[in-house]
Amino acid sequence: METKNKLLEVKDLSIHYFTDEGVVRAVNNIDFELARGETMGLVGETGAGKTTTARGIMGLVPNPPGRVVSGEILFEGKDLLNASKLQMRLHRGKDFSMIFQDPMTSLNPILTVGDQIAEVIRLHEKLSHKDANRKAAEILEMVGIPAERMSEYPHQFSGGMKQRIVIAIALACNPSLLIADEPTTALDVTIQAQVLELIEQLKRKFNTSLLLITHDLGVVAEVCSKVAIIYAGEIVEYGTLKHIYENPSHPYTIGLFGSIPNLNETVHRLSPIPGLMPDPTKLPDGCAFAERCSQACEACGKGVMPYVEIEPGHMVRCIKFAGKEC
Repeated sequence: METKNKLLEVKDLSIHYFTDEGVVRAVNNIDFELARGETMGLVGETGAGKTTTARGIMGLVPNPPGRVVSGEILFEGKDLLNASKLQMRLHRGKDFSMIFQDPMTSLNPILTVGDQIAEVIRLHEKLSHKDANRKAAEILEMVGIPAERMSEYPHQFSGGMKQRIVIAIALACNPSLLIADEPTTALDVTIQAQVLELIEQLKRKFNTSLLLITHDLGVVAEVCSKVAIIYAGEIVEYGTLKHIYENPSHPYTIGLFGSIPNLNETVHRLSPIPGLMPDPTKLPDGCAFAERCSQACEACGKGVMPYVEIEPGHMVRCIKFAGKEC
C-alpha cells in the first residue's frame, strides 16, 4: 500500500491488563493497516481482543488496570501512543470516532439528542450555539430521524433509532476513521440491515475508512474489503475479503466457516469448534489454538508461531505454512 494512501497502521501492538488474578494478555503483537476509504472487518469470538484493540486506537484503554505495553498506532503517519491526553481528546470525534455496542450506554440520558450532537460539533468546529444546532439537525435528518425530534431524550427512541443517533454523533465532524464495535448486536435482523446500510451509505458519502468489529462473517461479506481474524489476542489470518472467503487457511478460520449454516447444502448438524478459548492470563506456549485444532502436532506447542505470507497480501499464523515438519 502506498504510504500516502495509508490512514491507519497498527504495528506490533500489545495491550495487557494488570489485575490481582494475573496479567491479562488481551492483545499480543498484532499488525494491520487501513487505507483511506477502506473497510476492514476484525472478526473473532467474544474475548478475542477485538474491543481492546479498538479502545487502544481510540486511547480509551482504562489505566489502571490496562496498558499498551508495546507497539505503534500510526494515524496519518503520527504515533497516537505519543499523543497527550488533550491531543487525543481533540482527535476523538474530529479525526476518528467510535460506535459502541450498546447505544443506551453511549448516550447521556439527561441531555436531548440534539444537544449531544451539537456538543461534539461545538467542541471541534468552534461554531456558535445556533450554527451547531442547525448542523445537528442536518445530521439527524441524514441518519433518517426528523429534525423535529432534536429536543427529545434517548429513552424516547427505539433501539434502532438510538443506534442511528450514536452514528450521527460519531460522524458529526466527518472523521477520517470510524470504528464500529458490534454496531448491530442489540438489534433485530431487519433493523441490523438498515443500520449497516446507513453506515455504508455515509461511509461512501464522506470517504470514511471503517474498522468493523464483529463476530458475524455474513456482515463482513456484505461491507468489508479486507479481513483480520483474531484469536486469543493474536491475528491468525489477514488478507482481502477474497483471500479469506475463497481460500481460508488457518484452522481457526476454517472452523469459523464450518460453524455457519449453508443454505445450499443439507446437513443434519453443524460443525462447531470444540473447546474454549484459553484463559488470557495463562496463554499456552506456541499456538493458542493448538488445543482446539484437529491438525495440531507437537511443534505447535513450542515457541512463537511463524506469520507467513502464503500469497501476496494474505498472511497466516500457522506452522504448517512455514515449511517445517509437523
